[in-house]
Amino acid sequence: MERVDVAIVGGGPAGTAAAWEAAQAGASALVIEKGIPRADREGMGPDSTDAAGLLDYWVDLMGFGPEDIPDEVILRTLDGADFVGPSASVSIDGTGIESSYPAFGLAFHRAKFDDWLREEAEAAGATYRVGDSVTGVDTSLTGGHSHTLSLSNGEEVEAEYLVLADGPQRTVTIEALDQFTGDRSMASVLDPSQVNHIAYQEHRDVPAEVFEPTRIKFWWGLMPGHTAYPWVFPNDDTVARIGLTMPIGLDIDEFDREHWALLGDDDERIPQGKEYIERLLEREYPEYDLADFPLVEDRGKRGGTETYAISSTRPIESPTAAGIAVVGGAMGGTSAFHEGGDHVAVRTGRIAGRLAGRERLAGYNQAWQNVLGDEILRNVTMAEVVREYTPADWDRAFDAADKMFNRGEHSMLGTIRAGIPGLKLLLEYHSRKRGFTSGGYVQFAESEYGV
Repeated sequence: MERVDVAIVGGGPAGTAAAWEAAQAGASALVIEKGIPRADREGMGPDSTDAAGLLDYWVDLMGFGPEDIPDEVILRTLDGADFVGPSASVSIDGTGIESSYPAFGLAFHRAKFDDWLREEAEAAGATYRVGDSVTGVDTSLTGGHSHTLSLSNGEEVEAEYLVLADGPQRTVTIEALDQFTGDRSMASVLDPSQVNHIAYQEHRDVPAEVFEPTRIKFWWGLMPGHTAYPWVFPNDDTVARIGLTMPIGLDIDEFDREHWALLGDDDERIPQGKEYIERLLEREYPEYDLADFPLVEDRGKRGGTETYAISSTRPIESPTAAGIAVVGGAMGGTSAFHEGGDHVAVRTGRIAGRLAGRERLAGYNQAWQNVLGDEILRNVTMAEVVREYTPADWDRAFDAADKMFNRGEHSMLGTIRAGIPGLKLLLEYHSRKRGFTSGGYVQFAESEYGV
Protein backbone atom coordinates (compact mmCIF):
# COMPACT_ATOMS: atom_id res chain seq x y z
CA MET A 1 0.00 0.00 0.00
CA GLU A 2 1.27 3.46 -0.90
CA ARG A 3 1.68 5.79 2.07
CA VAL A 4 1.86 9.59 2.00
CA ASP A 5 1.64 12.39 4.52
CA VAL A 6 -1.15 14.28 2.76
CA ALA A 7 -3.63 12.86 0.25
CA ILE A 8 -5.70 15.32 -1.79
CA VAL A 9 -8.90 14.24 -3.53
CA GLY A 10 -9.39 16.43 -6.60
CA GLY A 11 -6.91 18.23 -8.83
CA GLY A 12 -8.60 21.57 -9.42
CA PRO A 13 -7.36 24.88 -7.99
CA ALA A 14 -8.14 23.96 -4.37
CA GLY A 15 -6.47 20.55 -4.59
CA THR A 16 -3.37 21.65 -6.45
CA ALA A 17 -2.93 24.66 -4.17
CA ALA A 18 -3.11 22.31 -1.18
CA ALA A 19 -0.54 19.99 -2.70
CA TRP A 20 1.76 22.89 -3.55
CA GLU A 21 1.75 24.19 0.02
CA ALA A 22 2.02 20.75 1.63
CA ALA A 23 5.03 19.87 -0.51
CA GLN A 24 6.67 23.20 0.25
CA ALA A 25 6.22 22.43 3.94
CA GLY A 26 8.23 19.24 3.44
CA ALA A 27 5.37 16.72 3.40
CA SER A 28 4.80 14.00 0.83
CA ALA A 29 1.65 15.08 -1.02
CA LEU A 30 -0.41 13.10 -3.52
CA VAL A 31 -3.21 14.55 -5.66
CA ILE A 32 -5.72 12.04 -7.03
CA GLU A 33 -7.71 13.40 -9.97
CA LYS A 34 -10.14 11.31 -12.00
CA GLY A 35 -9.58 13.49 -15.09
CA ILE A 36 -11.81 14.59 -17.94
CA PRO A 37 -10.97 15.65 -21.51
CA ARG A 38 -11.23 19.20 -22.81
CA ALA A 39 -10.96 20.52 -26.33
CA ASP A 40 -8.40 23.12 -25.21
CA ARG A 41 -6.15 20.87 -23.11
CA GLU A 42 -3.76 18.10 -24.10
CA GLY A 43 -4.48 15.01 -22.03
CA MET A 44 -6.77 14.57 -19.07
CA GLY A 45 -7.13 17.06 -16.25
CA PRO A 46 -9.57 18.45 -13.70
CA ASP A 47 -13.07 19.59 -14.56
CA SER A 48 -11.82 23.08 -15.40
CA THR A 49 -14.63 25.48 -16.13
CA ASP A 50 -14.14 29.10 -17.17
CA ALA A 51 -16.13 31.32 -14.86
CA ALA A 52 -16.23 35.12 -14.67
CA GLY A 53 -12.59 35.71 -13.90
CA LEU A 54 -10.86 37.36 -10.98
CA LEU A 55 -11.55 40.73 -9.39
CA ASP A 56 -8.61 42.82 -8.23
CA TYR A 57 -8.78 41.99 -4.52
CA TRP A 58 -9.40 38.29 -5.27
CA VAL A 59 -5.79 38.02 -6.41
CA ASP A 60 -4.76 39.18 -2.93
CA LEU A 61 -7.19 36.77 -1.29
CA MET A 62 -5.59 33.91 -3.19
CA GLY A 63 -2.30 34.91 -1.62
CA PHE A 64 -0.69 35.91 -4.93
CA GLY A 65 0.93 39.11 -6.07
CA PRO A 66 -0.01 40.80 -9.37
CA GLU A 67 3.12 39.40 -11.00
CA ASP A 68 2.59 35.79 -9.92
CA ILE A 69 -0.04 34.73 -12.46
CA PRO A 70 1.67 33.85 -15.78
CA ASP A 71 0.90 36.01 -18.80
CA GLU A 72 -0.33 33.02 -20.83
CA VAL A 73 -3.07 32.42 -18.25
CA ILE A 74 -4.49 35.96 -18.56
CA LEU A 75 -6.87 36.54 -21.47
CA ARG A 76 -7.91 40.11 -20.69
CA THR A 77 -7.45 42.76 -18.07
CA LEU A 78 -10.79 44.32 -17.11
CA ASP A 79 -11.71 47.88 -16.21
CA GLY A 80 -15.27 47.45 -14.98
CA ALA A 81 -18.59 45.63 -14.83
CA ASP A 82 -22.12 46.41 -15.93
CA PHE A 83 -25.21 45.09 -14.12
CA VAL A 84 -28.35 45.30 -16.23
CA GLY A 85 -31.93 44.86 -15.07
CA PRO A 86 -35.13 44.82 -17.12
CA SER A 87 -35.16 48.63 -17.36
CA ALA A 88 -32.44 49.93 -14.99
CA SER A 89 -28.72 49.34 -14.77
CA VAL A 90 -25.61 50.22 -12.79
CA SER A 91 -21.97 50.27 -13.88
CA ILE A 92 -18.86 50.14 -11.71
CA ASP A 93 -15.21 50.81 -12.49
CA GLY A 94 -13.86 49.69 -9.13
CA THR A 95 -14.66 47.12 -6.46
CA GLY A 96 -14.19 49.61 -3.64
CA ILE A 97 -11.87 47.18 -1.88
CA GLU A 98 -8.16 47.91 -1.52
CA SER A 99 -5.96 45.63 -3.57
CA SER A 100 -2.52 45.32 -5.11
CA TYR A 101 -3.72 44.29 -8.58
CA PRO A 102 -3.57 47.38 -10.84
CA ALA A 103 -6.77 46.78 -12.85
CA PHE A 104 -10.43 46.10 -11.98
CA GLY A 105 -9.77 42.41 -12.60
CA LEU A 106 -8.89 39.89 -15.25
CA ALA A 107 -10.42 37.21 -17.43
CA PHE A 108 -8.32 34.08 -17.51
CA HIS A 109 -8.00 30.71 -19.20
CA ARG A 110 -9.16 28.30 -16.52
CA ALA A 111 -7.53 25.16 -17.94
CA LYS A 112 -4.18 26.96 -18.21
CA PHE A 113 -4.67 28.31 -14.69
CA ASP A 114 -5.23 24.81 -13.35
CA ASP A 115 -2.27 23.47 -15.31
CA TRP A 116 -0.04 26.23 -13.92
CA LEU A 117 -1.00 25.34 -10.35
CA ARG A 118 -0.32 21.69 -11.11
CA GLU A 119 3.13 22.53 -12.48
CA GLU A 120 3.95 24.55 -9.37
CA ALA A 121 2.78 21.74 -7.10
CA GLU A 122 4.84 19.16 -8.96
CA ALA A 123 7.88 21.46 -8.97
CA ALA A 124 7.55 21.69 -5.19
CA GLY A 125 7.63 17.89 -4.97
CA ALA A 126 3.97 16.88 -4.97
CA THR A 127 2.72 13.94 -7.04
CA TYR A 128 -0.27 14.45 -9.35
CA ARG A 129 -2.01 11.25 -10.41
CA VAL A 130 -4.70 11.54 -13.05
CA GLY A 131 -7.01 8.79 -14.31
CA ASP A 132 -8.05 7.15 -11.04
CA SER A 133 -11.08 7.92 -8.90
CA VAL A 134 -11.40 7.63 -5.15
CA THR A 135 -14.21 5.17 -4.48
CA GLY A 136 -14.15 5.26 -0.70
CA VAL A 137 -12.42 6.61 2.40
CA ASP A 138 -12.01 4.72 5.67
CA THR A 139 -10.69 6.77 8.60
CA SER A 140 -9.09 5.30 11.70
CA LEU A 141 -8.74 7.40 14.84
CA THR A 142 -6.76 4.83 16.79
CA GLY A 143 -3.53 6.38 18.03
CA GLY A 144 -4.03 9.55 16.00
CA HIS A 145 -5.67 9.60 12.59
CA SER A 146 -5.07 7.83 9.28
CA HIS A 147 -7.10 7.53 6.11
CA THR A 148 -7.24 4.63 3.70
CA LEU A 149 -8.37 5.68 0.24
CA SER A 150 -9.72 3.01 -2.10
CA LEU A 151 -9.09 3.74 -5.77
CA SER A 152 -10.96 2.70 -8.88
CA ASN A 153 -7.96 0.67 -10.06
CA GLY A 154 -8.16 -1.54 -6.96
CA GLU A 155 -5.20 0.02 -5.16
CA GLU A 156 -5.22 1.70 -1.78
CA VAL A 157 -3.43 4.77 -0.43
CA GLU A 158 -2.89 5.52 3.23
CA ALA A 159 -2.41 9.11 4.43
CA GLU A 160 -2.10 10.84 7.76
CA TYR A 161 -3.98 13.89 6.50
CA LEU A 162 -6.81 14.11 3.97
CA VAL A 163 -7.79 17.18 1.95
CA LEU A 164 -11.18 16.90 0.24
CA ALA A 165 -11.14 19.06 -2.89
CA ASP A 166 -13.61 17.28 -5.16
CA GLY A 167 -15.56 20.44 -5.99
CA PRO A 168 -19.28 21.16 -5.80
CA GLN A 169 -20.24 17.62 -6.88
CA ARG A 170 -18.73 16.32 -3.58
CA THR A 171 -18.61 12.75 -4.85
CA VAL A 172 -16.18 11.77 -2.08
CA THR A 173 -16.67 14.51 0.50
CA ILE A 174 -20.18 13.63 1.65
CA GLU A 175 -19.43 9.97 2.33
CA ALA A 176 -16.05 10.74 3.91
CA LEU A 177 -17.62 13.20 6.34
CA ASP A 178 -20.58 10.99 7.14
CA GLN A 179 -18.25 8.86 9.23
CA PHE A 180 -18.45 11.62 11.86
CA THR A 181 -21.92 13.16 11.50
CA GLY A 182 -24.09 10.61 13.30
CA ASP A 183 -27.76 10.75 12.38
CA ARG A 184 -27.36 13.96 10.41
CA SER A 185 -26.09 12.98 6.98
CA MET A 186 -23.85 15.52 5.30
CA ALA A 187 -26.05 15.08 2.23
CA SER A 188 -28.75 17.01 4.10
CA VAL A 189 -26.35 19.96 4.10
CA LEU A 190 -24.38 19.61 0.87
CA ASP A 191 -26.49 17.46 -1.49
CA PRO A 192 -25.45 18.75 -4.95
CA SER A 193 -28.91 18.13 -6.40
CA GLN A 194 -30.44 20.41 -3.79
CA VAL A 195 -27.93 23.18 -3.03
CA ASN A 196 -25.97 23.66 -6.26
CA HIS A 197 -26.66 25.80 -9.28
CA ILE A 198 -26.08 24.67 -12.84
CA ALA A 199 -24.14 26.83 -15.25
CA TYR A 200 -23.91 26.70 -19.02
CA GLN A 201 -21.79 28.82 -21.33
CA GLU A 202 -20.76 29.09 -24.94
CA HIS A 203 -17.60 30.51 -26.45
CA ARG A 204 -18.78 32.78 -29.27
CA ASP A 205 -17.12 35.17 -31.67
CA VAL A 206 -18.77 38.55 -31.16
CA PRO A 207 -19.12 41.21 -33.88
CA ALA A 208 -16.29 43.69 -33.34
CA GLU A 209 -18.60 46.71 -33.19
CA VAL A 210 -20.46 45.39 -30.11
CA PHE A 211 -17.57 43.53 -28.46
CA GLU A 212 -16.60 45.15 -25.16
CA PRO A 213 -13.07 43.92 -24.50
CA THR A 214 -12.52 45.23 -20.97
CA ARG A 215 -15.90 44.89 -19.24
CA ILE A 216 -17.90 42.02 -17.86
CA LYS A 217 -21.67 42.19 -18.09
CA PHE A 218 -24.46 40.60 -16.06
CA TRP A 219 -28.23 40.66 -16.53
CA TRP A 220 -30.50 40.29 -13.51
CA GLY A 221 -34.26 39.96 -13.39
CA LEU A 222 -34.55 38.46 -16.87
CA MET A 223 -34.83 34.80 -15.87
CA PRO A 224 -36.50 33.22 -12.82
CA GLY A 225 -34.75 31.52 -9.92
CA HIS A 226 -32.68 32.63 -6.96
CA THR A 227 -29.47 34.24 -8.27
CA ALA A 228 -30.24 33.18 -11.82
CA TYR A 229 -28.61 35.40 -14.41
CA PRO A 230 -26.88 35.45 -17.81
CA TRP A 231 -23.52 37.06 -18.54
CA VAL A 232 -20.98 38.04 -21.18
CA PHE A 233 -17.27 37.84 -20.35
CA PRO A 234 -14.64 38.98 -22.87
CA ASN A 235 -11.76 36.67 -23.73
CA ASP A 236 -8.97 37.07 -26.26
CA ASP A 237 -9.51 38.49 -29.78
CA THR A 238 -13.27 39.07 -30.15
CA VAL A 239 -14.25 35.85 -28.39
CA ALA A 240 -16.55 36.07 -25.39
CA ARG A 241 -18.03 33.51 -23.05
CA ILE A 242 -21.78 33.96 -23.04
CA GLY A 243 -23.52 31.95 -20.38
CA LEU A 244 -25.83 31.75 -17.40
CA THR A 245 -26.33 30.19 -14.02
CA MET A 246 -29.58 29.06 -12.41
CA PRO A 247 -30.85 26.78 -9.65
CA ILE A 248 -31.47 23.13 -10.38
CA GLY A 249 -35.02 21.79 -10.67
CA LEU A 250 -37.06 24.97 -11.17
CA ASP A 251 -40.78 24.54 -11.90
CA ILE A 252 -41.93 27.01 -14.55
CA ASP A 253 -45.48 26.98 -13.21
CA GLU A 254 -44.23 28.80 -10.11
CA PHE A 255 -43.38 31.87 -12.19
CA ASP A 256 -45.43 34.38 -14.14
CA ARG A 257 -44.07 34.17 -17.68
CA GLU A 258 -45.06 37.76 -18.40
CA HIS A 259 -42.68 39.07 -15.76
CA TRP A 260 -39.50 37.38 -17.00
CA ALA A 261 -38.09 38.64 -20.29
CA LEU A 262 -36.35 35.40 -21.24
CA LEU A 263 -39.40 33.21 -20.70
CA GLY A 264 -41.80 32.61 -23.57
CA ASP A 265 -45.59 32.50 -23.31
CA ASP A 266 -45.61 28.97 -24.70
CA ASP A 267 -42.79 27.56 -22.54
CA GLU A 268 -43.90 24.35 -20.86
CA ARG A 269 -40.69 24.04 -18.83
CA ILE A 270 -37.72 26.17 -17.82
CA PRO A 271 -35.64 26.67 -21.00
CA GLN A 272 -32.30 24.93 -21.37
CA GLY A 273 -29.13 26.98 -21.29
CA LYS A 274 -28.73 27.02 -25.06
CA GLU A 275 -32.25 28.41 -25.54
CA TYR A 276 -31.71 31.06 -22.88
CA ILE A 277 -28.52 32.28 -24.57
CA GLU A 278 -30.19 32.51 -27.96
CA ARG A 279 -33.02 34.55 -26.45
CA LEU A 280 -30.55 36.82 -24.67
CA LEU A 281 -28.64 37.52 -27.89
CA GLU A 282 -31.85 38.20 -29.80
CA ARG A 283 -33.05 40.57 -27.07
CA GLU A 284 -29.81 42.48 -26.55
CA TYR A 285 -28.57 42.61 -30.14
CA PRO A 286 -31.76 42.74 -32.25
CA GLU A 287 -29.92 44.12 -35.28
CA TYR A 288 -27.87 40.92 -35.56
CA ASP A 289 -28.64 37.30 -36.39
CA LEU A 290 -27.44 34.39 -34.25
CA ALA A 291 -25.15 33.47 -37.13
CA ASP A 292 -23.26 36.70 -36.40
CA PHE A 293 -22.21 35.15 -33.06
CA PRO A 294 -20.71 31.82 -34.22
CA LEU A 295 -19.53 29.20 -31.76
CA VAL A 296 -15.76 28.88 -31.40
CA GLU A 297 -15.67 25.11 -31.35
CA ASP A 298 -12.07 24.56 -30.28
CA ARG A 299 -12.74 26.20 -26.90
CA GLY A 300 -14.24 24.88 -23.71
CA LYS A 301 -15.01 21.28 -22.90
CA ARG A 302 -16.60 20.28 -26.17
CA GLY A 303 -17.61 22.15 -29.30
CA GLY A 304 -17.23 25.54 -27.66
CA THR A 305 -19.68 24.77 -24.84
CA GLU A 306 -19.45 23.95 -21.15
CA THR A 307 -21.91 22.77 -18.53
CA TYR A 308 -20.84 22.67 -14.90
CA ALA A 309 -22.04 22.83 -11.31
CA ILE A 310 -21.56 25.80 -8.99
CA SER A 311 -21.55 25.55 -5.23
CA SER A 312 -24.26 27.89 -4.04
CA THR A 313 -24.61 27.17 -0.36
CA ARG A 314 -23.09 28.38 2.88
CA PRO A 315 -19.75 26.84 3.89
CA ILE A 316 -19.07 24.11 6.41
CA GLU A 317 -16.21 23.69 8.84
CA SER A 318 -13.94 20.63 8.73
CA PRO A 319 -13.37 17.82 11.25
CA THR A 320 -9.72 18.72 11.77
CA ALA A 321 -9.43 16.44 14.83
CA ALA A 322 -9.80 13.58 12.34
CA GLY A 323 -7.04 15.02 10.15
CA ILE A 324 -9.47 16.16 7.44
CA ALA A 325 -9.83 19.53 5.72
CA VAL A 326 -12.56 20.31 3.19
CA VAL A 327 -11.67 23.07 0.73
CA GLY A 328 -13.11 25.14 -2.13
CA GLY A 329 -16.39 24.17 -3.74
CA ALA A 330 -16.55 20.95 -1.74
CA MET A 331 -16.99 22.95 1.48
CA GLY A 332 -19.51 25.34 -0.07
CA GLY A 333 -16.94 28.10 -0.04
CA THR A 334 -17.79 29.55 -3.44
CA SER A 335 -20.80 31.66 -4.36
CA ALA A 336 -23.40 31.59 -7.09
CA PHE A 337 -24.20 35.22 -6.32
CA HIS A 338 -21.12 36.53 -8.12
CA GLU A 339 -20.35 33.47 -10.30
CA GLY A 340 -16.84 32.84 -9.12
CA GLY A 341 -14.95 31.06 -6.42
CA ASP A 342 -11.48 30.26 -7.69
CA HIS A 343 -9.99 32.73 -5.22
CA VAL A 344 -11.70 30.99 -2.29
CA ALA A 345 -10.73 27.57 -3.65
CA VAL A 346 -7.07 28.51 -4.00
CA ARG A 347 -6.79 30.16 -0.60
CA THR A 348 -8.60 27.47 1.38
CA GLY A 349 -6.45 24.89 -0.42
CA ARG A 350 -3.26 26.76 0.38
CA ILE A 351 -4.19 27.14 4.05
CA ALA A 352 -5.17 23.47 4.40
CA GLY A 353 -2.08 22.21 2.58
CA ARG A 354 0.32 24.34 4.57
CA LEU A 355 -1.20 23.39 7.93
CA ALA A 356 -1.45 19.69 7.07
CA GLY A 357 2.14 19.70 5.81
CA ARG A 358 3.24 21.18 9.14
CA GLU A 359 0.97 18.84 11.16
CA ARG A 360 -1.00 21.83 12.50
CA LEU A 361 -4.35 21.23 10.82
CA ALA A 362 -6.26 22.00 14.04
CA GLY A 363 -6.06 25.69 13.16
CA TYR A 364 -7.58 25.33 9.68
CA ASN A 365 -11.18 26.43 10.34
CA GLN A 366 -10.15 29.57 12.19
CA ALA A 367 -7.44 30.34 9.64
CA TRP A 368 -9.69 30.32 6.56
CA GLN A 369 -12.33 32.38 8.35
CA ASN A 370 -9.72 34.97 9.39
CA VAL A 371 -8.68 35.41 5.75
CA LEU A 372 -11.93 34.86 3.86
CA GLY A 373 -14.66 35.58 6.38
CA ASP A 374 -15.44 39.09 5.15
CA GLU A 375 -15.68 37.90 1.54
CA ILE A 376 -17.96 34.98 2.38
CA LEU A 377 -20.07 37.13 4.71
CA ARG A 378 -20.68 39.68 1.92
CA ASN A 379 -21.77 37.05 -0.56
CA VAL A 380 -23.93 35.02 1.81
CA THR A 381 -25.64 38.25 2.87
CA MET A 382 -26.25 39.48 -0.67
CA ALA A 383 -27.61 36.09 -1.72
CA GLU A 384 -30.17 36.33 1.08
CA VAL A 385 -31.08 39.95 0.31
CA VAL A 386 -32.03 39.07 -3.28
CA ARG A 387 -33.56 35.66 -2.57
CA GLU A 388 -37.15 36.70 -3.37
CA TYR A 389 -36.36 39.45 -5.87
CA THR A 390 -38.71 39.97 -8.79
CA PRO A 391 -37.76 41.87 -11.97
CA ALA A 392 -39.25 45.03 -10.47
CA ASP A 393 -37.10 44.56 -7.34
CA TRP A 394 -33.96 44.34 -9.45
CA ASP A 395 -34.86 47.56 -11.23
CA ARG A 396 -35.44 49.35 -7.93
CA ALA A 397 -32.16 48.05 -6.53
CA PHE A 398 -30.14 49.02 -9.60
CA ASP A 399 -31.74 52.45 -9.77
CA ALA A 400 -30.87 53.06 -6.11
CA ALA A 401 -27.36 51.63 -6.47
CA ASP A 402 -26.68 53.78 -9.53
CA LYS A 403 -27.45 56.88 -7.46
CA MET A 404 -25.57 55.66 -4.39
CA PHE A 405 -22.39 54.55 -6.12
CA ASN A 406 -20.56 56.72 -8.60
CA ARG A 407 -19.11 54.01 -10.87
CA GLY A 408 -18.30 52.02 -7.72
CA GLU A 409 -17.35 54.89 -5.39
CA HIS A 410 -19.81 55.24 -2.50
CA SER A 411 -20.50 58.55 -0.83
CA MET A 412 -22.95 59.95 1.70
CA LEU A 413 -24.22 62.33 -0.97
CA GLY A 414 -25.00 59.34 -3.16
CA THR A 415 -27.01 57.73 -0.37
CA ILE A 416 -28.97 60.92 0.10
CA ARG A 417 -29.57 61.11 -3.66
CA ALA A 418 -30.90 57.53 -3.65
CA GLY A 419 -33.55 58.51 -1.10
CA ILE A 420 -35.79 56.00 0.65
CA PRO A 421 -35.10 53.12 -1.82
CA GLY A 422 -31.37 53.48 -1.20
CA LEU A 423 -31.84 53.64 2.57
CA LYS A 424 -34.06 50.55 2.50
CA LEU A 425 -31.43 48.70 0.45
CA LEU A 426 -28.70 49.55 2.96
CA LEU A 427 -30.85 48.67 5.96
CA GLU A 428 -31.85 45.33 4.44
CA TYR A 429 -28.22 44.47 3.70
CA HIS A 430 -26.98 45.33 7.20
CA SER A 431 -29.92 43.61 8.87
CA ARG A 432 -29.25 40.39 6.97
CA LYS A 433 -25.53 40.71 7.56
CA ARG A 434 -25.93 40.91 11.34
CA GLY A 435 -27.57 37.50 11.27
CA PHE A 436 -24.41 35.96 9.81
CA THR A 437 -21.73 37.75 11.84
CA SER A 438 -19.40 35.98 14.29
CA GLY A 439 -19.16 33.01 11.94
CA GLY A 440 -22.92 32.68 11.54
CA TYR A 441 -22.49 32.03 7.81
CA VAL A 442 -21.11 28.56 8.70
CA GLN A 443 -23.90 26.00 8.45
CA PHE A 444 -22.11 23.00 9.96
CA ALA A 445 -19.62 23.69 12.74
CA GLU A 446 -16.61 21.62 13.74
CA SER A 447 -18.21 20.98 17.14
CA GLU A 448 -21.03 19.05 15.43
CA TYR A 449 -18.74 16.26 14.24
CA GLY A 450 -18.46 13.20 16.45
CA VAL A 451 -14.67 13.16 16.62
